Amino acid sequence: MPDHGPGPLDGVRVVEFATLAAGPMVGTALGEFGAEVIKVEQPGAGDPMRTWGERREGIGLVWKSVSRNKRCVTLDLRQPEGQDLFHRLLDTSDVLVVGNRPSALERWGIDYASVHAAHPQVVMLHLTGYGAGGPKSDRPGFGTLAEAMSGFAHLTGQTDGPPTLPPFMLADGVAALAATYAVMIALYHRDVHGGGGQLIDVNLIEPLARLMESATLAYDQLGVVQGRVGNMLPASAPRNAYRTADDRWVAVSSAAPNIAVRLFRAIGRPDLAEDPDYVDPVRRPAHAAELDDLVATWIGARTLDEAMAVFEAAEVAAAPVYDAPQLLADEHLQARGTFVPVADPDFGEVTVQAPVVVLSETPGRIDHLGRDLGADNEAVYGGILGLSADQLADLESTAVI
Repeated sequence: MPDHGPGPLDGVRVVEFATLAAGPMVGTALGEFGAEVIKVEQPGAGDPMRTWGERREGIGLVWKSVSRNKRCVTLDLRQPEGQDLFHRLLDTSDVLVVGNRPSALERWGIDYASVHAAHPQVVMLHLTGYGAGGPKSDRPGFGTLAEAMSGFAHLTGQTDGPPTLPPFMLADGVAALAATYAVMIALYHRDVHGGGGQLIDVNLIEPLARLMESATLAYDQLGVVQGRVGNMLPASAPRNAYRTADDRWVAVSSAAPNIAVRLFRAIGRPDLAEDPDYVDPVRRPAHAAELDDLVATWIGARTLDEAMAVFEAAEVAAAPVYDAPQLLADEHLQARGTFVPVADPDFGEVTVQAPVVVLSETPGRIDHLGRDLGADNEAVYGGILGLSADQLADLESTAVI
C-alpha cells in the first residue's frame, strides 16, 4: 500500500500484551492508522496465534495479517526483571492492551491498580472472556463460549437442528471493534478534555449480545423466547439463501416494503405488489413461508447469472453467496482495493484485507505483516529504552527476553 505519511494516530504508542484474537485485533486496528504497536510475547512460545488455524511452513496465516505493522518483542513477566522492563515500556506508552485473567495480572504486578498508580496517563484495555465484577471474572474465556452465552448460537441454525457456532472468530472480532472505539474515546477524554488514563473493561459476551438484543427485548416485553428459523427472517420476508439451477446460491433480503415490491414484480407476481397483506411490513411476516416458497421456486428454475441479471435490473436486494475465490474476484471489491498484496519475507507476497474503514484524508495502511518472535527486541529495548548490547545479552541469557 502507498505511504501517505504519518497516520492520524502517529505518536500514540500501544503495548499489546494479549494473545489470540480479540486483544490483538485492537492493536491491529490502531496500528493501521499510525499507532506504534509493540507486541509483547512470552520468550520461546509466543502468541498461540502464530500456529493457529491454517499454516504454511509452520506459520499461521491469520497471524501474518493480525500482526501487521507491529513490533514483536519477547518478555517474561514471571520474572521480576521482566516486570521492571514492562513498566519501563509503559513509562513511554499511551495504551496497554491485556487479555489475561485478573489473578494473573495481579501476580505480575500489571493489574489496573498497579498500572494506574505508576502510569496515571496510560489507558488500559482489559479484554477478557467474562469481564470484571461477577463470579466468572477469573475463568478462562474464549469466543466459542461467548457465541454460546450471547444468544447467537441459540438463534443460528436450522429450525430442527442444533445451535450453530460460527467457524470463524465472530465474538472476538465484534469485541475488538467495540474495544477499539472505546480506546479512542478514552484517548479523546485524556488528550482533549485533560483527563487521565482509565480502565476499559470489555468482555467477549456483551458486544455480541448487543446484536442479539431483539431476542431479549422480545422476552422482556412479550414473554417470547425466539428460536432458530434457519436463514429466514420473518420480519424481512422473503429473506433466505436460495439454490439456483446451476447449484449456486443467492441471498435475498426484503427488509423495506419498497424492496419487497421490487422483488414481487421481478419474479412475475405484480399482484402481490398491490396487496397490503404482502407489502405492509407488519402483515407480511404472516405470509413468510408462502413467499419463501415462491422465491425459492423462481430462483431454482434459473442459473445464478440469469437470476442476478433480473434482480440487478429491478434493483432487488440480492447477492451471490461467495466462497473465498469468488470474494477475491469480485469486480466491485477489486475496484475498492478491498484486498491488497503485501510483500513478506517468509512467503514472498500475501494477499490480505486492507483496513476496513476508509478515511479520505488519513487512510490506513499496511507497512508489513507479522514478524518473527522477538524480531524487534533490539530496536525496542535498545532504541526506545536505551539498553546496551551487554544488557540485552544478559536479559537474553536469563530468558527475560
